[in-house]
Amino acid sequence: MSNTSVLLESDLPGVKLIGRGKVRDLYEVDDSRLLVIATDRISAFDVILPTGIPRKGEVLTQLSVFWFDFFSDIPNHLITANVDEYPEPLLQFRDQLAGRSMLVDKLEMFPVECVARGYVAGSGWKDYQRTGAICGNELGPGLRESGKLPAAIYTPATKAETGHDENISFEESAKIIGRAKAQKLNDLTIDIYDRASQHGLGCGLVIADTKFEFGERNGQIVLGDEVLTPDSSRYWPLELYQPGRAQESFDKQYVRDYLETLNWDKTPPGPPLPDEVVENTTEKYLEAYLTVTGEELG
Repeated sequence: MSNTSVLLESDLPGVKLIGRGKVRDLYEVDDSRLLVIATDRISAFDVILPTGIPRKGEVLTQLSVFWFDFFSDIPNHLITANVDEYPEPLLQFRDQLAGRSMLVDKLEMFPVECVARGYVAGSGWKDYQRTGAICGNELGPGLRESGKLPAAIYTPATKAETGHDENISFEESAKIIGRAKAQKLNDLTIDIYDRASQHGLGCGLVIADTKFEFGERNGQIVLGDEVLTPDSSRYWPLELYQPGRAQESFDKQYVRDYLETLNWDKTPPGPPLPDEVVENTTEKYLEAYLTVTGEELG
């Protein structure tokens, strides 16, 4: 079900709000279940902007649902994204929940973000130029910006409550969560990324990198959070892909490009966005959904 109005902040009286992230609002349903709502908030340069992007929350949620189903062999936290199957007390909030929310299992989350990089981009490109390595992964000479790596690499990070997450080495992640679990997260991250990357290439999409979050449920490692969305991944159109330069992207490009034209110091409060930037950004998110799934978002 589509919801073309913009939701900047959910309001569910009587349901326990746990917290609000840059995009998602998280509620506790009961001892074992959480409600995750993807709002239409958008952030740039780590600042949440006052203008929402229509349908963004829907795209993020429905893409995650698609990928959870695609990787049905890997345990995940999704119970249902169908509001009709939610507990009765939540049904009164259908207008805020339809299309943009997930009822999920409560997990014991690992304090490590799991990043897979298949291409040299972003902070990885800067790191490679400076050190010849990406997050401690030694790489040979001659790699170009946006170039494909010989094989995907795992670059974990610590979760930051605000601002950027901090890259750490595999050894540091092993100290935090134990070597066996660190290795399992490494293997799962690369496996999921490699399979998603192949699917993307078949759809005309380069998934340059992505980040996952995992938790534990009854001692089992489970995939949580959002999965392979334009907010958690770098999506590039394959037909425009050209190594040796920065790439066009499917996410916040219009927003960032616009903000770079302003005399704004990239600290809160963020400036409002003009209609044209908002409309173009909505189209990019919808195009990303269509490209990955082969269907338009209803």
